Amino acid sequence: MALILQLETASTNCSVSLSRDGVLIACKEHNSASYSHSEQLHVFIREVLEEAGVTMTELQAIAVSKGPGSYTGLRIGVSTAKGLCYALDIPLISTRTLRGMALQKKINNGVIIPMLDARRMEVYMAVFDSDYKEVSPTKALVITADAFQEYAEKGPVYLIGSGATKCKQILDHPNLYFDDEVIPSSITMCGAAYQKFEKDDFEDVAYFEPYYLKDFILQTKTKS
Repeated sequence: MALILQLETASTNCSVSLSRDGVLIACKEHNSASYSHSEQLHVFIREVLEEAGVTMTELQAIAVSKGPGSYTGLRIGVSTAKGLCYALDIPLISTRTLRGMALQKKINNGVIIPMLDARRMEVYMAVFDSDYKEVSPTKALVITADAFQEYAEKGPVYLIGSGATKCKQILDHPNLYFDDEVIPSSITMCGAAYQKFEKDDFEDVAYFEPYYLKDFILQTKTKS
């Protein structure tokens, strides 16, 4: 029986869940534009364990959403996960943030394109089919008026996540559908985390780093 704690901090949603053999048994999450992960994450971990009646020492693995996403959010989530794995001497599992978003959308045909808002007109995105198999890998893309036309010409295209908001402004095709309310959540990590646990597909706790996709750029105010 595998008890796995899942952490999702790649976006504005601070999300913690606990699963048993891939089945969700408890969850606590809060979506806030203020990115209060540093204050909420450890509190949520404690509350989830208490709700499930589980102690920290009963955990058999920690799973963390590896990105792409918020640089600070990913650092907090991965640092916490690695710290717990060190302290408890249990394995670390990573899951893909964008695929976790895609799993929230059920479709019969066409493609799902989960996307997270980046700078200006840029998004972090990937493309998945109706079986959640990757059609196009994760990348950073600047949205232009002809974006995703090759998919839209073949069938329905579901643009989901915070990046879909900016797409609404410039994309116009009858096969494009927008849902900007989908956010990364630890709830969708349960199945993938358990599958990796069964295969002993673990990360090196000492060397694992989040998948930032792009280098962090510190922006400072220029002096007048």
